[in-house]
Amino acid sequence: MDTKTKEQFVHSVFESIAPKYDLMNDIISFRRHKAWREFTMRKMNVQPGETAIDLCCGTCDWTISLAEASRSGKMVGLDFSQNMLDIGAEKIGRLGLDKQISLVRGNAMDLPYEANSFDYATIGFALRNVPDLVKVIEEMQRVVKPGGMVVSLELSKPTWQPFKSLYYFYFQKVLPLLGKLIAKKYDQYKWLPESLVHFPDHKQLADIFRSTGLTDVRVYPLFSGIAALHIGFKPKAADGHTGEW
Repeated sequence: MDTKTKEQFVHSVFESIAPKYDLMNDIISFRRHKAWREFTMRKMNVQPGETAIDLCCGTCDWTISLAEASRSGKMVGLDFSQNMLDIGAEKIGRLGLDKQISLVRGNAMDLPYEANSFDYATIGFALRNVPDLVKVIEEMQRVVKPGGMVVSLELSKPTWQPFKSLYYFYFQKVLPLLGKLIAKKYDQYKWLPESLVHFPDHKQLADIFRSTGLTDVRVYPLFSGIAALHIGFKPKAADGHTGEW
């Protein structure tokens, strides 16, 4: 599947599964995705007033967590699925965070922001779906300030047997059937395990982070490797200059 075809296909998948997206996330991860995000937020240690852009923000759960941690810092949630953003906007409105969070329909490979704009750039459970993950990581690094943090929380590949075999059986055989039963979307949930096949494992992804120029790359495999958190930092200027004038 070429880059353009993948982009169009993934867009159609997420537009169609938006109404059941949150429910299916709970089922897919056995509700662990919330604990993983809480773990990630502890590692990020967002401070009051800090800013972030949340790429492929979906229905905005992580965007909201970032805003609540920052309290006053401006947040951007960016996604290419308007249906996802609409659901996220409802959540944000109910919580009274619409003045703090801006939602933007856009492309994660071509962010409409100047360099050195945010303290953090995050992407949750979406890096495996983008046509060019290296380009996305480079864009995340570009828009964070020197010393800023690039963060990916993503499904990964467990290595421990026999858990690995059980996991792949569930992910490849059971999950699409659950998608058909609960969300009435079989092909779309068949795609999700397929998206992981060619995705790098947590060690390979760490190497990709480093290859883009990120430093002090930290990797945290989660729940026997089902998921992994990757954190990297944008280098500060050699002379100590922060890149802001």
